[in-house]
Amino acid sequence: MVPKVMIILGSGSDIDIAKKSIDILEKLEIPYSLKVASAHRTHSLVKALVKEATEAGVEVFIGIAGLAAHLPGIISAYTHRPVIGVPVKGAVGGIDALYASVQVPYPTPVATVGINRGDNAAILAAQFIAIHDPKAAVKISELRNEYATKVIDSNYTVIDEIEGNYIDKDFLDIKSLKIEEKEIETCRKYNYDAKVAVLAGNYSDIVIAKKVAIILDRLKIEHDMQVLCPIRHPEAFENYVKGMKNVDVFIGISSNSSIITGGLCGLTEKPVIGVPCGEKLGIDSLLSMVNMPPGVPVATVGVNNGRNAAILAGEILAVDNPDKKVILEKTKNKKMSI
Repeated sequence: MVPKVMIILGSGSDIDIAKKSIDILEKLEIPYSLKVASAHRTHSLVKALVKEATEAGVEVFIGIAGLAAHLPGIISAYTHRPVIGVPVKGAVGGIDALYASVQVPYPTPVATVGINRGDNAAILAAQFIAIHDPKAAVKISELRNEYATKVIDSNYTVIDEIEGNYIDKDFLDIKSLKIEEKEIETCRKYNYDAKVAVLAGNYSDIVIAKKVAIILDRLKIEHDMQVLCPIRHPEAFENYVKGMKNVDVFIGISSNSSIITGGLCGLTEKPVIGVPCGEKLGIDSLLSMVNMPPGVPVATVGVNNGRNAAILAGEILAVDNPDKKVILEKTKNKKMSI
């Protein structure tokens, strides 16, 4: 049996982060392989591993590395499969590894998760696989329900320990609250047949959104593009996300606090790709986008790199689509033959 996921560590010292991925993949019952190969010290080994694994049918790669974490980018150079990068905390808190992983050039995207977030890398890999694997989709739903239950139960385990003269612990009991599901309203300007939904949080982000759309057009991927902010238009945002039932991948583009990708993760179990942007380096949007809590990963690409977001979406959708794979390979090979 060919594993669906290959985890490659840049060093054996990264094994504790890999174990976070392993625990999730075991729980989700997704077959995986684990190897150690350094992008710098055993470059030819990385190349051979990735090429042969791709040919064998591995669907997703996870690269885990610290310091000058070039491993995920090198993996991406040798495959048309999606690559997830896990930066590992080091001497400067893992920021060096984060930047090395996320800021790779077009057309070799790395879907970067938060520092040391091996668990989110595995969940993201499962989300990619779940697009064409119903069993994986069910397992993801079960896992997300577990995370939600932990949060709800904290209202009783954590808050009950608080002692105070003025706290009312019985006010608005969490489990008794009525959560209403609004009926989805259709809108003529939305393309409900789209496989990729591109959402910009502000009209100033539309330049990046257009870069995404151009590449998706080249890859012949049907998409929809809208400007919707979950803070300014919360009802319309929720209605849109829940109404786009044929969408397999969401791409959120945002400057400042990247609430748009967080909003997407809260409303869908489909993979969410994040494109941080902004005039002042985009560091604020990058950090608020990539550093998601366990269970709700954002596949973050480089600042303003909308083109890599589109390529990543293509890689995800091409896993079980031979026609998309051919177009994707032609696009990547053409751009990399400079």
